[in-house]
Amino acid sequence: MVARIGWLILAAGLAGAWQQKPVEPPEEDESLVAKQYAFNPLEADKELRVGNFYFKKGSYRAAALRFEEATRWNPGLAEAWLRLGEAREKLGDSKGARQAYEKFLSLAPKHKRAAEIRKKLAAMG
Repeated sequence: MVARIGWLILAAGLAGAWQQKPVEPPEEDESLVAKQYAFNPLEADKELRVGNFYFKKGSYRAAALRFEEATRWNPGLAEAWLRLGEAREKLGDSKGARQAYEKFLSLAPKHKRAAEIRKKLAAMG
């Protein structure tokens, strides 16, 4: 009698194990998680300087990526938005350039280059 109850408990346990979904193994590189951005003007300034270096070398895609990073670290950094617009314009991304220029103008409407950027936006249509 005890043996039968033992077998029933064992069979019930095995049946439950068969119904459980297998556990997925962890990703190969768990360190590749989405970057968390917090206001960091020093990091933004560093990204802006590196972006300027790439822009001067003619690597507009690399420059645009750095300027985007700068805007993520400090969304209020008007200079980064201006430079992002210029890089996107060089890449032929007029929609992206327009968005960056508009953000620049919203942050720094009295900037020394604001009139020039307004003319560019008007020419873009």
